[in-house]
Amino acid sequence: MITTDLSKFVSYCKKIQPQTHEEIKQFFEGVIVFPYDKELLLQAYLFLNISNLFPSCHELLLFEKSPIADYTDLGKCDFVYLTFQGNLFLIETKFIDTQATGATERKRRNKHRNKVFEQVITLKSRFIHYWYIPPEQLECGVFTTDSEMDWRGECINVVTKSISINHLEKWRKSYQRINYL
Repeated sequence: MITTDLSKFVSYCKKIQPQTHEEIKQFFEGVIVFPYDKELLLQAYLFLNISNLFPSCHELLLFEKSPIADYTDLGKCDFVYLTFQGNLFLIETKFIDTQATGATERKRRNKHRNKVFEQVITLKSRFIHYWYIPPEQLECGVFTTDSEMDWRGECINVVTKSISINHLEKWRKSYQRINYL
């Protein structure tokens, strides 16, 4: 059941994210052909495989937009989906370079791991306080290129999924070959 406050948020999303599913799909397919940004490629994979990764996600409401009017300083959501159960599912993505070695790279990876969880938890809190959406109607997920994170979300109620950098690149080439030959 969708609450009144959640209905207001969905209406808000339809105003600030007017692109159709097909238009967003075309954008991500362009990213696959010209992968100029690794984070966007990861997001393309997530968008095009959402039902396999996060099966409760039904309808994309926001992509890379602030959930709080035009306050981008308060953070943008990578993805906000409406679930089949009528809840919101917030998903943050992070391309983490798991192939780089050395102490500095290990430190950078750990910083990125912590940051992506911090982002999704902070956004959940903002939804609760700004939109008055009950916490039980907010689900959180994290999608990265780091399988080391797959267990980290359990204790904080965040669903974690990952894809290896190699698998992501193989998928990109395969998707391109299948769809553009």
